[in-house]
Amino acid sequence: MKLAIVGATGLVGQEVLRVLEERNVQFDELFLIASAKSVGQKIKFKGKEYSVKSIEEGCELATDVAIFSAGGGTSLDWAPKYAEMGTIVIDNSSAWRMDPTKKLVVPEINGNEIKADDKIIANPNCSTIQMVLALAPLHNKYKIKRIVVSTYQSVTGTGKDAVQQMMEERQGIDGIKVYPHRIDKNVLPHIDSFLDNGYTKEEMKMVNETRKILGDQSIMVTSTTVRVPTVGGHSEAINVEFFNEYDLKEVRQILENTDGVIVQDDVKNNVYPMPINSHGRDEVFVGRIRRDESQPKTLNLWVVADNLRKGAATNAVQIAEFLMEKSLIY
Repeated sequence: MKLAIVGATGLVGQEVLRVLEERNVQFDELFLIASAKSVGQKIKFKGKEYSVKSIEEGCELATDVAIFSAGGGTSLDWAPKYAEMGTIVIDNSSAWRMDPTKKLVVPEINGNEIKADDKIIANPNCSTIQMVLALAPLHNKYKIKRIVVSTYQSVTGTGKDAVQQMMEERQGIDGIKVYPHRIDKNVLPHIDSFLDNGYTKEEMKMVNETRKILGDQSIMVTSTTVRVPTVGGHSEAINVEFFNEYDLKEVRQILENTDGVIVQDDVKNNVYPMPINSHGRDEVFVGRIRRDESQPKTLNLWVVADNLRKGAATNAVQIAEFLMEKSLIY
């Protein structure tokens, strides 16, 4: 088993390495790949030092699996080339998510859709992953009609430079600018670029990816995505309308029995999910579970997860683990 991490020096790439170590994923050889400016850089993993290789070298290695966390442009250019060499690419960017020939996978929900001939597998958007993990079991039981979601997303979702901008602003330093406005002590209703319909790409990702992962194009979804000055952890206020009536106690039981979900919902004792407590965790946390009293068959949820973990690195590693468990790597 030869494994490559493409984008190994970035925030997500570094998190992938942490997840691989924590989960004790078994492989025979590991290759760390990054952009030309990082080639030759030394990275330690499990006590061993690795020298970063170029993306061209990584392709020639013909590894069994390559986890890509290097941006959409790189994925569009290089994922097909890696696939031609026989490598299974698990891609963290948005490049392949809505390609009808590619699977968009959250293993707990639709991992069984992966087949032996899938050479490029898309990892969903971070905000989509945590939402669908909470909603999929409820959709199976009550059938979702409509979702209204507002997100509160960490600067880590943008990358290292965004974290640096916020920290410099916090210290009164006029430094790097990733966002069009100040982010510290502020919120920006602006994630990714704006489209002609007035929504951002991030908002439309949540619409389109949710339908694809849940396998139901009839689900109505509307989204507002907001950047907030936190480090690690996305939060979401979700309002979901079902076709069928639900029982609140049963909803809690379903969520409590869902793999990868932890219910934190004891408002009398101020217990509810918060991003500060999700940092470094792989689970999706659900709380503030309550009936929408303004219309029937509608539920409110508050959902939190570490966007670099289940929202990116952990989900990608879980896909690799699934491939190994199902003997789809050979």
